Amino acid sequence: MTNIKTAPYGSWQSPISSDLIVSESVKLSDIVLDGDDIYWIEMRPSEGGRNIIVRCTSDGQRADITPPDFNARTRVHEYGGRSFAVNQANVYFSNFSDQRIYLQQPKAVPSAIVTDKGLYFADIIVDRLHPGLICVCEDHGGQRAEPENRLIRVDLAERGETGDRQITALAWGSDFYASPCLSPDGSQLAWLSWNHPNMPWDGTELWIGTIGQDGTLSKSEKVAGGRHESIFQPQWSPDATLFFVSDRTGWWNLYRRRENEIQPVVEMDAEFGMPQWLFGMSTYAFESAQRLICTYTQNGRWQLAEIDVATGQLDVIETPYTGIAYLQASPGRAVFVGGSATEPTAIVKLDTSTQTLEVLRRSNRNEIDSGYISIPRTIEFPTSQGQTAHAFFYPPQNKNYQAPKGDRPPLIVISHGGPTAAATDSLNPSIQYWTSRGIAVLDVNYGGSTGYGRAYRQRLSGKWGVVDTHDCVNGAKYSVETFGIDPNRLVIRGSSAGGYTTLCALVFHAVFKAGASYYGVSDLEALVQETHKFEARYLDQLVGPYPERKDLYIARSPIHHGENLTCPVIFFQGLEDKVVPPDQAERMVDILKGKNLPVAYVAFEKEQHGFRMAHNIKQALDAELYFYSRIFGFQLADDIEPVEIENLRN
Repeated sequence: MTNIKTAPYGSWQSPISSDLIVSESVKLSDIVLDGDDIYWIEMRPSEGGRNIIVRCTSDGQRADITPPDFNARTRVHEYGGRSFAVNQANVYFSNFSDQRIYLQQPKAVPSAIVTDKGLYFADIIVDRLHPGLICVCEDHGGQRAEPENRLIRVDLAERGETGDRQITALAWGSDFYASPCLSPDGSQLAWLSWNHPNMPWDGTELWIGTIGQDGTLSKSEKVAGGRHESIFQPQWSPDATLFFVSDRTGWWNLYRRRENEIQPVVEMDAEFGMPQWLFGMSTYAFESAQRLICTYTQNGRWQLAEIDVATGQLDVIETPYTGIAYLQASPGRAVFVGGSATEPTAIVKLDTSTQTLEVLRRSNRNEIDSGYISIPRTIEFPTSQGQTAHAFFYPPQNKNYQAPKGDRPPLIVISHGGPTAAATDSLNPSIQYWTSRGIAVLDVNYGGSTGYGRAYRQRLSGKWGVVDTHDCVNGAKYSVETFGIDPNRLVIRGSSAGGYTTLCALVFHAVFKAGASYYGVSDLEALVQETHKFEARYLDQLVGPYPERKDLYIARSPIHHGENLTCPVIFFQGLEDKVVPPDQAERMVDILKGKNLPVAYVAFEKEQHGFRMAHNIKQALDAELYFYSRIFGFQLADDIEPVEIENLRN
């Protein structure tokens, strides 16, 4: 039996090191089924953040499809997603370095089938009836103020005069397109479109059109959706019925279009959809014409289920997974990315006849002893205006340690990105990195988060920087009162939009004693003027129209209120970030320097919005821990490379 050591919170020695987190660790996404074979994307920090297409055959043999000099990643909307499609072992993918579409045939070198400069491609599907690809195209050529998006067809049967495959526009005129899907006989195409200032979770339109013998599109008509209805994941059933998810009742529920009428399939106070930050998200799939496999979320936890299409009867499929994404299905099986509070995410195959599960690939090969895993508690706490908000609370946990009597743990409050995203309780080694060292974590699903209905999501409308900040502040106060947290060692951290919430909490409230901003927004005016097309009008919804409400942009920008800062902050920034440029962090660093407050700035070359390289992920995590140890004065059990902290006096 292990002897329990007594040591202050924060100084516990943990086997969950930054090396363990980045070594043998991958991010799994974008599942595609092709006959008996299963394909997916692995983002590997150990290979510089490269996206690799992996194939798993029916006998469980895995192999990399993407050669070392290629990276299956698209830049459409900057966030990308669904960068490849497969047809009878022929893989078509968008390559990151040049954004061209390549064909990867078995045992052959990839060859470019589209070489036009300035064109980005995403949401690729294969049209087998009229040999070609249908996808979203983002055109960065010409002198337009912003790229032009359209739905296009790439002909695979013939080449144009330049040697490239012929490209034909199928739908154009809207600001954005997504989710093209073909009916089983290839005669009809469905897709989504939307326009500024909407984001896809605000309102989208569902269209269908007829595919002619030459592959062109005609007789297009809008069949659902609008400015105030968000449609998610249109999909044809095997018997050619169009299904989709809509939040028309206030919850993303499942519907179908039958004989020109929209009918609910399942009506629940649950979310069968999610915000489309990425292409290719999937929450349901057809095992057969009569049986649909789906996943939905309630109170922050995802559940797998099956639906009898004829009756609408929903039956829960018991699994250990509470985070489920990228669901695909075919007769006899369903495949998804699943994670739980005790297991890291994995590619999981479900046998639909026996409901047995098989793990095909884990995101981290290093198993973590359960004695070091903090199991989150789902909490709902009071916040501003008489409302409540949601979070996951992770207490300190390390089987080898206890704190001295009377010691109270520090708390890190996490404000997730998006801001229309959501924290889940799936095992995140980066959270366990903190809790196993004796630091509690509160992962907040503030007002505006997904998973609690449209009304909860819309709490942030016009109130970004207010509602989210109040919820994080009130979550910290609740933790002090309920879980015995040390009020003098409260930290808030966040990335991107979560970094903005972090900076607002530090500038406009005096609750937190330190902060960490990962490529966070500090200047809303600069963001609205400099950001990419996908989010160019996002702030119309979150703050107000610009420049008409310039006053709000100034009032809620941390950069204009630096005089209120009273605590240390560490900043992390990718120098090639085009979503939140480095200037947003660097100006805040200058403010803290001028106020003689402790500040650290860690910048990474060749990183964009979100860090993908193993060395940089490791360095950022360790630097953040080192920063807190120096600010709060606890001894580190780890041998960590110091980071330069300016104005540090202790």
